[in-house]
Amino acid sequence: MGGKSHRKIVHNNVDRSDRHRDMPFRYYWEDFTPGKVVEYGARALSEEDIVRFASEWDPQRYHTDPQKAKQTPFGGLIASGWQSCAVLMRMMCDAYLNESSCVGSPGIDEIRFLLPVRPGDSLRFRSTVIESSPSRTKPGRGTVLFRWELLNQNDDVALSMIGRQFYLRRP
Repeated sequence: MGGKSHRKIVHNNVDRSDRHRDMPFRYYWEDFTPGKVVEYGARALSEEDIVRFASEWDPQRYHTDPQKAKQTPFGGLIASGWQSCAVLMRMMCDAYLNESSCVGSPGIDEIRFLLPVRPGDSLRFRSTVIESSPSRTKPGRGTVLFRWELLNQNDDVALSMIGRQFYLRRP
């Protein structure tokens, strides 16, 4: 009687309705063309940041103890690679992900910890679109393959990741 009906599909307790189609986003699948580069940030990790994260999540001596870290091949304290991944993810969210139509990721294909991140390093994020393709099964979606990098103040790549994300197409 009068109102619009809303179709809601629930599978494994996950709402699979199309309500998101009415949501405005700044970035859609069409905005991620091969070769597109996004750069963002600068953030430094302090010795305290590194020790606090590692004490909770990756308690190896070269992440948690500045004195013991001097006796390792690193010659001093370094950030956990997982902390570097978390910094990269935060910068990705701030750069574009939180304003995008992203609806998830099937995972990361590759993670490379190329250089240690040390206290005081100035880190920034770079995202490069490798390929983009429309979904074969869901016409309102597409996938994007990215190379994500965390660079230090010398423009050296400390962390490199390759992964794919799913995006809604522009309505």
